[in-house]
Amino acid sequence: MPQMRIGLAVPQYGAFATPEAIVEVARAAESLGFDSLWAADRILAPHEPSDPYPGGDGTMPEQYRTFLDPLTVLTLAAGVTTRVRLGTSTLNALWHTPVLLTRTLTSLDVVSHGRLDVGLGIGWLRDEYRAAGVPWEGRGARLEEWLDVAEAIWTRETVRHEGERWTIPPSAIEPKPVQRPHPPVLLGGFSPSALERIGRRADGWLAVGLPLPALTAMWNTIRLAADAAGRDASALRMVLRVNPRLTQDEAPAELVPDTGTIDQIADYLLSSAEAGADEVLIDLQQTTTTTDELLTTAETLIKRLRA
Repeated sequence: MPQMRIGLAVPQYGAFATPEAIVEVARAAESLGFDSLWAADRILAPHEPSDPYPGGDGTMPEQYRTFLDPLTVLTLAAGVTTRVRLGTSTLNALWHTPVLLTRTLTSLDVVSHGRLDVGLGIGWLRDEYRAAGVPWEGRGARLEEWLDVAEAIWTRETVRHEGERWTIPPSAIEPKPVQRPHPPVLLGGFSPSALERIGRRADGWLAVGLPLPALTAMWNTIRLAADAAGRDASALRMVLRVNPRLTQDEAPAELVPDTGTIDQIADYLLSSAEAGADEVLIDLQQTTTTTDELLTTAETLIKRLRA
């Protein structure tokens, strides 16, 4: 089995939302041997949310009150690194028109010399859709057309699209991405329709730290959907994200990987490879408060995972 790739969330929110933190951690992560840097997407933290946060007790982390734009963060990280891949986990595609967001994604792939992984989701908070002026209803169908437009822009010399939501007259849209036919597109989601879509048209799945039996079952559903669509299921990737709160004492097993010691989190991540994870993504911004602490913890974790 190939060695599991290890990614780190780049500084982006809470106390880490500074250019100095981004530069310091991006450079150090590449030096420490991390394979990738990732950024998430959040546009507001409602005082009275329309929907509970999908984790913990349903309360959005306090750190999310301050959140830098993911593609700005990754562009800065691209400029101070040469090897690590740069990914979004996840970018909420539907808040943006596909022609404009695809231009930005293509530009990032170009300036990073082909290091971009495009991780897309459709979010969970209705308040953000209202603020972005985008309908909450019909998100799945909107994402399907969004992907159609992006694929056309990335792969066709003459781009044209006439759909329910967007129209592009026959046009040249350049440059094309460095990665051909386009940067890898990974999709998040856990519903049956989302899992089927991943298998049918994505390059991989952005998973989160679920119990391993559930993770395995969902991954099998994705692979079966790929088979049914005539695609090579073995070519799909699973990138597994965890946002642990690290403890000194062992946490009950049912709380891992949301909570636990470094050994407990590392053991979970190593075991996730058996469930199909090709890459793990560790976000330490909710369990550390300084860049020194974040990097010390990151170094301890990567050494434990590589041992």
